[in-house]
Amino acid sequence: MPPRPIPDPTAVPNPPDAKKPKPPKAATAPAAPVRPSAGRFDRLDALRAVAIVWMAIFHFCFDLNYYRLISPPQNFYVDPFWTLQRTCIVSLFLLCAGMGQAVAWQAGQSWHRFWRRWAQVAGCAVLVSIGSSFMFPRSWISFGVLHGIAVMLILCRFAAPLRGWLWPLGALALALPRLVQHPFFDARWTSWVGLVTRKPVTEDWVPVLPWLGVMLWGLALGQWVLLNRPHWLQGRLPAALQPMAVLGRWSLSFYMLHQPLLIGGILAYLALRGA
Repeated sequence: MPPRPIPDPTAVPNPPDAKKPKPPKAATAPAAPVRPSAGRFDRLDALRAVAIVWMAIFHFCFDLNYYRLISPPQNFYVDPFWTLQRTCIVSLFLLCAGMGQAVAWQAGQSWHRFWRRWAQVAGCAVLVSIGSSFMFPRSWISFGVLHGIAVMLILCRFAAPLRGWLWPLGALALALPRLVQHPFFDARWTSWVGLVTRKPVTEDWVPVLPWLGVMLWGLALGQWVLLNRPHWLQGRLPAALQPMAVLGRWSLSFYMLHQPLLIGGILAYLALRGA
């Protein structure tokens, strides 16, 4: 049986007091477009989907290069064309995660529900570490994007009541790695903080600093939008973009499945070509 999809813990939860939409009144005029339900923020979900689709394309190119199916070979670790894309993808995803936490905070998400969703992210992060250790034994992922999100979700949960302080705190988090470095943080088990003198050898590294700054800004932006421009997140989506909103609500499942499927497809292609 196929694995049951895992809802994205950073996606927007349904508010506990969300009211069911009323059935449309009978009328002779054409029916108006259906509004998103009270517990859905389709525009935010669709924006998250943009990040994960971009990520999947990036990873597919990486996989093709890893199996020497791209000519000339690419250097994904130093070439600005690839490193800048990675920075943009991670930034967009963390920004969406921060806005999702703003929505959850406003909806009165309980600590029980928060920890249940957090456990899904943390559990998937452990699976990523285990899986990467088989494919990249020397550069396995000890603190990648899911590990970073797991830690930053907790910090953002406690920071949510600070509101006006979120922007300067985010700026401080972004600036600290440039101002403070120490060899103590260069070890694999301490590099997750981010105050390193050299980057660790790993396939994915999203330390708390400076990336916490991006999520804090997402949290601050989400709180401002919900207070001043809620329709930016709750507005209608064209019918053609509704699949993106659905995908955004299942982004953790997508994240966990896309690489095994992409790599499996490439290996199947290589086997058929060899035969």
